[in-house]
Amino acid sequence: MNGSRITGVGHYQPARVLTNEDLAGMVDTSDEWIRSRAGIRTRRIAGPDEPVDELAAHAAAKALAAAGLTPADIDLVLVATSTAVDRSPNMAARVAARIGIPSPAAMDVNVVCAGFTHALATADHTVRAGAATRALVIGADKMSEVTDWTDRTTCVLVGDGAGAAVVEAAEAEPGIGPVLWGSVPEMGHAVRIEGQPARFAQEGQSVYRWATTQLPPIARRACERAGFAPADLAAVVLHQANLRIIEPLAEKLGAVNAVIARDVTESGNTSAASIPLAFSKLVEQGAISTGDPVLLFGFGGNLSYAGQVVRCP
Repeated sequence: MNGSRITGVGHYQPARVLTNEDLAGMVDTSDEWIRSRAGIRTRRIAGPDEPVDELAAHAAAKALAAAGLTPADIDLVLVATSTAVDRSPNMAARVAARIGIPSPAAMDVNVVCAGFTHALATADHTVRAGAATRALVIGADKMSEVTDWTDRTTCVLVGDGAGAAVVEAAEAEPGIGPVLWGSVPEMGHAVRIEGQPARFAQEGQSVYRWATTQLPPIARRACERAGFAPADLAAVVLHQANLRIIEPLAEKLGAVNAVIARDVTESGNTSAASIPLAFSKLVEQGAISTGDPVLLFGFGGNLSYAGQVVRCP
Protein backbone atom coordinates (compact mmCIF):
# COMPACT_ATOMS: atom_id res chain seq x y z
CA MET A 1 0.00 0.00 0.00
CA ASN A 2 1.17 3.51 -0.78
CA GLY A 3 -0.44 5.03 2.25
CA SER A 4 -3.67 5.46 4.14
CA ARG A 5 -6.75 7.64 4.04
CA ILE A 6 -9.57 8.81 6.27
CA THR A 7 -12.85 7.25 5.16
CA GLY A 8 -15.22 8.52 7.83
CA VAL A 9 -15.41 10.98 10.72
CA GLY A 10 -17.82 11.54 13.60
CA HIS A 11 -18.15 13.58 16.77
CA TYR A 12 -20.10 13.70 20.01
CA GLN A 13 -20.71 16.29 22.71
CA PRO A 14 -22.67 16.08 25.98
CA ALA A 15 -26.10 17.68 26.13
CA ARG A 16 -25.39 20.18 28.93
CA VAL A 17 -24.42 23.65 27.68
CA LEU A 18 -22.47 25.91 30.05
CA THR A 19 -22.65 29.56 29.01
CA ASN A 20 -20.45 32.50 29.94
CA GLU A 21 -23.36 33.85 31.95
CA ASP A 22 -23.47 30.59 33.91
CA LEU A 23 -19.77 30.93 34.69
CA ALA A 24 -20.27 34.53 35.80
CA GLY A 25 -22.44 33.13 38.58
CA MET A 26 -19.66 30.75 39.68
CA VAL A 27 -16.49 32.90 39.56
CA ASP A 28 -15.52 36.54 39.15
CA THR A 29 -15.86 36.81 35.37
CA SER A 30 -18.21 38.06 32.65
CA ASP A 31 -19.27 37.25 29.11
CA GLU A 32 -17.27 40.24 27.81
CA TRP A 33 -14.12 39.20 29.72
CA ILE A 34 -14.23 35.62 28.41
CA ARG A 35 -15.00 36.59 24.81
CA SER A 36 -12.25 39.21 24.70
CA ARG A 37 -9.60 36.83 26.06
CA ALA A 38 -10.61 33.49 24.59
CA GLY A 39 -13.41 34.02 22.05
CA ILE A 40 -15.51 31.36 23.77
CA ARG A 41 -19.29 31.73 24.15
CA THR A 42 -20.38 28.27 25.32
CA ARG A 43 -18.97 24.84 26.10
CA ARG A 44 -20.45 21.35 26.70
CA ILE A 45 -20.02 19.64 30.07
CA ALA A 46 -20.40 15.91 30.67
CA GLY A 47 -22.26 14.61 33.69
CA PRO A 48 -20.80 12.39 36.42
CA ASP A 49 -22.31 9.35 34.69
CA GLU A 50 -20.66 10.16 31.32
CA PRO A 51 -17.07 8.82 31.41
CA VAL A 52 -14.46 9.48 28.73
CA ASP A 53 -14.95 6.12 27.05
CA GLU A 54 -18.68 6.77 26.63
CA LEU A 55 -17.99 10.09 24.88
CA ALA A 56 -15.42 8.32 22.71
CA ALA A 57 -17.73 5.41 21.86
CA HIS A 58 -20.49 7.73 20.59
CA ALA A 59 -18.07 9.53 18.27
CA ALA A 60 -16.55 6.22 17.14
CA ALA A 61 -19.92 4.75 16.22
CA LYS A 62 -20.68 7.78 14.05
CA ALA A 63 -17.31 7.56 12.29
CA LEU A 64 -17.87 3.86 11.57
CA ALA A 65 -21.30 4.58 10.13
CA ALA A 66 -19.89 7.36 7.95
CA ALA A 67 -17.23 4.94 6.63
CA GLY A 68 -19.81 2.24 5.96
CA LEU A 69 -18.07 -0.22 8.28
CA THR A 70 -19.02 -2.43 11.20
CA PRO A 71 -17.06 -2.83 14.46
CA ALA A 72 -15.80 -6.23 13.22
CA ASP A 73 -13.93 -4.46 10.39
CA ILE A 74 -11.60 -2.64 12.82
CA ASP A 75 -8.30 -4.18 13.95
CA LEU A 76 -6.68 -1.19 15.68
CA VAL A 77 -8.17 1.27 18.19
CA LEU A 78 -6.21 4.34 19.28
CA VAL A 79 -7.67 6.76 21.82
CA ALA A 80 -5.94 10.08 22.42
CA THR A 81 -6.82 11.32 25.90
CA SER A 82 -5.22 12.86 28.98
CA THR A 83 -8.23 12.52 31.27
CA ALA A 84 -8.47 8.77 31.74
CA VAL A 85 -9.08 8.12 35.44
CA ASP A 86 -8.02 4.47 35.62
CA ARG A 87 -4.74 2.90 34.58
CA SER A 88 -6.35 -0.29 33.26
CA PRO A 89 -8.32 -1.19 31.25
CA ASN A 90 -7.35 1.67 29.00
CA MET A 91 -9.83 3.83 27.12
CA ALA A 92 -9.19 2.06 23.81
CA ALA A 93 -10.11 -1.33 25.28
CA ARG A 94 -13.19 0.15 26.95
CA VAL A 95 -14.35 1.75 23.70
CA ALA A 96 -13.80 -1.53 21.85
CA ALA A 97 -15.91 -3.34 24.44
CA ARG A 98 -18.67 -0.70 24.30
CA ILE A 99 -19.13 -0.86 20.54
CA GLY A 100 -18.29 -4.53 20.01
CA ILE A 101 -14.91 -4.56 18.26
CA PRO A 102 -13.88 -8.20 18.70
CA SER A 103 -10.06 -8.41 18.87
CA PRO A 104 -8.27 -5.14 18.10
CA ALA A 105 -4.89 -3.88 19.18
CA ALA A 106 -6.01 -1.24 21.70
CA MET A 107 -3.79 1.62 22.85
CA ASP A 108 -4.14 5.03 24.48
CA VAL A 109 -2.01 7.98 23.38
CA ASN A 110 -1.41 10.78 25.89
CA VAL A 111 -0.02 13.86 24.19
CA VAL A 112 -2.71 16.13 25.65
CA CYS A 113 -3.96 18.68 23.09
CA ALA A 114 -1.78 17.26 20.28
CA GLY A 115 -2.94 13.73 21.04
CA PHE A 116 -5.25 13.22 18.08
CA THR A 117 -2.72 14.22 15.43
CA HIS A 118 -0.10 12.00 17.09
CA ALA A 119 -2.58 9.10 17.14
CA LEU A 120 -3.56 9.73 13.52
CA ALA A 121 0.09 9.60 12.46
CA THR A 122 0.56 6.39 14.43
CA ALA A 123 -2.43 4.82 12.69
CA ASP A 124 -1.10 5.95 9.30
CA HIS A 125 2.31 4.42 10.00
CA THR A 126 0.77 1.18 11.29
CA VAL A 127 -1.49 0.75 8.27
CA ARG A 128 1.37 1.58 5.87
CA ALA A 129 3.50 -1.08 7.55
CA GLY A 130 0.75 -3.67 7.15
CA ALA A 131 0.28 -4.23 10.89
CA ALA A 132 -3.36 -3.09 10.65
CA THR A 133 -5.89 -2.74 7.85
CA ARG A 134 -8.50 -0.46 9.38
CA ALA A 135 -7.95 1.75 12.41
CA LEU A 136 -10.31 3.74 14.59
CA VAL A 137 -8.62 6.90 15.85
CA ILE A 138 -10.40 8.85 18.59
CA GLY A 139 -9.70 12.04 20.50
CA ALA A 140 -11.74 12.27 23.71
CA ASP A 141 -11.37 14.30 26.87
CA LYS A 142 -13.45 15.19 29.88
CA MET A 143 -11.65 18.36 30.88
CA SER A 144 -14.39 19.33 33.33
CA GLU A 145 -13.19 16.52 35.59
CA VAL A 146 -9.68 17.96 35.95
CA THR A 147 -10.70 21.63 36.20
CA ASP A 148 -10.50 23.87 39.25
CA TRP A 149 -13.90 25.57 38.99
CA THR A 150 -12.75 28.35 41.33
CA ASP A 151 -9.90 29.41 39.00
CA ARG A 152 -11.34 31.92 36.52
CA THR A 153 -8.25 31.80 34.29
CA THR A 154 -8.75 28.12 33.40
CA CYS A 155 -12.36 27.15 34.15
CA VAL A 156 -13.69 29.49 31.43
CA LEU A 157 -11.68 27.65 28.77
CA VAL A 158 -12.60 24.00 29.01
CA GLY A 159 -15.24 21.73 27.52
CA ASP A 160 -15.89 18.01 27.06
CA GLY A 161 -16.35 15.98 23.89
CA ALA A 162 -14.97 13.47 21.41
CA GLY A 163 -14.19 13.13 17.74
CA ALA A 164 -13.17 10.11 15.69
CA ALA A 165 -11.83 9.07 12.30
CA VAL A 166 -11.60 5.75 10.48
CA VAL A 167 -8.25 5.16 8.74
CA GLU A 168 -7.91 2.59 5.96
CA ALA A 169 -5.18 1.53 3.56
CA ALA A 170 -5.00 3.50 0.30
CA GLU A 171 -3.69 1.90 -2.88
CA ALA A 172 -3.56 5.09 -4.90
CA GLU A 173 -2.69 8.62 -3.79
CA PRO A 174 -2.37 8.63 0.01
CA GLY A 175 -4.96 10.65 1.89
CA ILE A 176 -2.84 11.29 4.99
CA GLY A 177 0.36 13.25 4.45
CA PRO A 178 3.65 12.88 6.32
CA VAL A 179 3.52 14.03 9.92
CA LEU A 180 5.74 16.77 11.28
CA TRP A 181 5.97 16.36 15.03
CA GLY A 182 8.13 17.33 17.98
CA SER A 183 8.13 19.02 21.37
CA VAL A 184 9.86 21.49 23.67
CA PRO A 185 10.38 19.31 26.79
CA GLU A 186 12.10 22.00 28.84
CA MET A 187 8.87 24.03 28.63
CA GLY A 188 6.59 21.10 29.41
CA HIS A 189 5.59 22.71 32.69
CA ALA A 190 3.69 25.42 30.80
CA VAL A 191 0.65 23.12 30.43
CA ARG A 192 -0.04 20.68 33.26
CA ILE A 193 -2.60 18.16 34.47
CA GLU A 194 -1.06 16.92 37.68
CA GLY A 195 -1.52 16.42 41.40
CA GLN A 196 -4.01 14.49 43.54
CA PRO A 197 -6.69 15.13 42.53
CA ALA A 198 -5.38 15.99 39.07
CA ARG A 199 -5.94 19.61 38.04
CA PHE A 200 -5.40 21.49 34.79
CA ALA A 201 -3.14 24.54 34.96
CA GLN A 202 -1.14 26.51 32.43
CA GLU A 203 1.17 29.48 31.99
CA GLY A 204 -1.04 31.28 29.52
CA GLN A 205 1.35 33.97 28.31
CA SER A 206 4.16 31.49 27.67
CA VAL A 207 1.83 29.22 25.69
CA TYR A 208 0.45 32.17 23.71
CA ARG A 209 3.91 33.45 22.74
CA TRP A 210 5.11 29.98 21.76
CA ALA A 211 2.00 29.17 19.71
CA THR A 212 1.85 32.45 17.81
CA THR A 213 5.59 32.86 17.11
CA GLN A 214 7.13 29.37 16.91
CA LEU A 215 4.33 27.31 15.40
CA PRO A 216 3.49 29.10 12.09
CA PRO A 217 6.76 28.05 10.36
CA ILE A 218 6.33 24.50 11.67
CA ALA A 219 2.79 24.37 10.27
CA ARG A 220 4.08 25.61 6.91
CA ARG A 221 6.69 22.83 6.89
CA ALA A 222 3.94 20.27 7.53
CA CYS A 223 2.22 21.54 4.38
CA GLU A 224 5.46 21.36 2.41
CA ARG A 225 6.01 17.75 3.44
CA ALA A 226 2.66 16.88 1.90
CA GLY A 227 3.43 18.85 -1.27
CA PHE A 228 1.04 21.72 -0.61
CA ALA A 229 1.43 25.46 -0.24
CA PRO A 230 -0.73 27.02 2.49
CA ALA A 231 -2.73 28.81 -0.21
CA ASP A 232 -3.72 25.38 -1.62
CA LEU A 233 -5.50 24.32 1.57
CA ALA A 234 -9.28 24.12 1.65
CA ALA A 235 -9.39 24.19 5.46
CA VAL A 236 -7.18 24.58 8.50
CA VAL A 237 -8.12 22.80 11.72
CA LEU A 238 -5.84 23.90 14.54
CA HIS A 239 -6.14 22.76 18.14
CA GLN A 240 -9.09 24.74 19.43
CA ALA A 241 -7.27 26.31 22.36
CA ASN A 242 -8.27 29.93 22.21
CA LEU A 243 -9.47 32.19 19.41
CA ARG A 244 -6.63 34.61 20.23
CA ILE A 245 -4.18 31.84 19.31
CA ILE A 246 -6.08 30.30 16.38
CA GLU A 247 -6.59 33.48 14.38
CA PRO A 248 -3.04 34.90 14.42
CA LEU A 249 -1.54 31.44 13.85
CA ALA A 250 -3.79 30.88 10.84
CA GLU A 251 -3.01 34.35 9.49
CA LYS A 252 0.76 33.83 9.79
CA LEU A 253 0.44 30.43 8.12
CA GLY A 254 -0.85 32.16 4.98
CA ALA A 255 -3.79 29.87 4.21
CA VAL A 256 -5.63 32.68 2.46
CA ASN A 257 -8.21 30.49 0.73
CA ALA A 258 -8.94 28.14 3.59
CA VAL A 259 -11.88 27.75 5.91
CA ILE A 260 -10.51 28.25 9.44
CA ALA A 261 -12.14 26.07 12.09
CA ARG A 262 -13.43 28.17 14.98
CA ASP A 263 -15.35 25.54 16.92
CA VAL A 264 -13.71 26.81 20.13
CA THR A 265 -16.36 29.55 20.23
CA GLU A 266 -19.12 27.04 20.97
CA SER A 267 -17.20 24.05 22.37
CA GLY A 268 -14.34 25.56 24.37
CA ASN A 269 -10.99 23.81 24.66
CA THR A 270 -11.69 20.06 24.54
CA SER A 271 -7.98 19.07 24.47
CA ALA A 272 -7.41 15.91 22.37
CA ALA A 273 -11.01 16.02 21.13
CA SER A 274 -10.77 19.50 19.66
CA ILE A 275 -9.31 18.72 16.21
CA PRO A 276 -11.46 15.70 15.27
CA LEU A 277 -14.52 17.43 16.73
CA ALA A 278 -13.97 20.58 14.65
CA PHE A 279 -13.00 18.57 11.54
CA SER A 280 -16.10 16.39 11.76
CA LYS A 281 -18.30 19.46 12.09
CA LEU A 282 -16.82 21.03 8.95
CA VAL A 283 -17.54 17.81 7.04
CA GLU A 284 -21.08 17.58 8.46
CA GLN A 285 -21.81 21.21 7.58
CA GLY A 286 -20.58 20.78 4.01
CA ALA A 287 -17.93 23.47 4.49
CA ILE A 288 -15.38 21.16 2.82
CA SER A 289 -15.78 18.50 0.14
CA THR A 290 -14.44 15.01 -0.49
CA GLY A 291 -10.80 15.14 -1.55
CA ASP A 292 -10.15 18.66 -0.24
CA PRO A 293 -6.72 19.12 1.41
CA VAL A 294 -7.04 20.01 5.09
CA LEU A 295 -4.26 20.83 7.56
CA LEU A 296 -4.73 19.26 10.98
CA PHE A 297 -2.32 20.77 13.50
CA GLY A 298 -2.30 19.94 17.20
CA PHE A 299 -0.24 21.63 19.90
CA GLY A 300 -0.23 22.04 23.67
CA GLY A 301 0.84 19.89 26.61
CA ASN A 302 4.57 18.98 26.87
CA LEU A 303 4.73 21.78 24.46
CA SER A 304 4.21 19.06 21.85
CA TYR A 305 3.01 19.58 18.29
CA ALA A 306 2.02 17.35 15.36
CA GLY A 307 0.54 18.24 12.02
CA GLN A 308 -0.32 16.63 8.71
CA VAL A 309 -2.34 17.44 5.60
CA VAL A 310 -5.22 15.02 5.03
CA ARG A 311 -7.80 14.60 2.30
CA CYS A 312 -11.39 15.21 3.37
CA PRO A 313 -13.39 11.94 3.36
